[in-house]
Amino acid sequence: MMVKFGERIRALADSIGKDEQDVAKDLGLTKSRLSHYISGRSKVPSELLQKIVDVYKINPLFLFDENSSLYQSDNKEMKEKISGNDYNYFPTPISAGLPFEVDGITEASKISISDEVLGKYANDKDIFFTRANGDSMNNLFDNGSLLAVKPINNKTDLSNGDIVVYSKDGDYSVKHYHKYGDTLVFKPNSTTNHKEHEYNIDDGVQVHGKVVTYIVNLD
Repeated sequence: MMVKFGERIRALADSIGKDEQDVAKDLGLTKSRLSHYISGRSKVPSELLQKIVDVYKINPLFLFDENSSLYQSDNKEMKEKISGNDYNYFPTPISAGLPFEVDGITEASKISISDEVLGKYANDKDIFFTRANGDSMNNLFDNGSLLAVKPINNKTDLSNGDIVVYSKDGDYSVKHYHKYGDTLVFKPNSTTNHKEHEYNIDDGVQVHGKVVTYIVNLD
């Protein structure tokens, strides 16, 4: 099965015009981790197989049978649906634990993400990507998970409970946003013991954007 999986992933990448690194990004994996699965050095988890099917909308049998077609309905519309776009990617992870200082946050590279992953936010060039660092949001996503962030114009664009990237005095973090009068509260969502962070609206807290989707790290 391992050899077959590797052959099928390479065939998938060739069919949609992406390299293995792009496929790894779409699936929330490092290129190294995907290589382990392709080569058979690591067992392929069932949730990854399902994610490949869901992200690329392919025929599940394609992953195991070289005689099966890529799509159950092989048409141009489906291929266009899974095509990807490039978005700004900030490689320094944003803390999902205690706030911490982010160096080089203005230095962006590019990441290719399929339209299917972003849904209604596909083609929105304001979207940027970064990664979570820490476990204060691990009920939703783990350390290393890829976060899609939509910049906001002001805090009136937010609702209580939204997941946001925010900073205070250069320290960045990811938490649930809540506003009670003049008080801002950033709450964790974790299986471990993490404290809320509370500020006055005049304390200089900057909300950089709302997390609109995330790709869970499967490492």
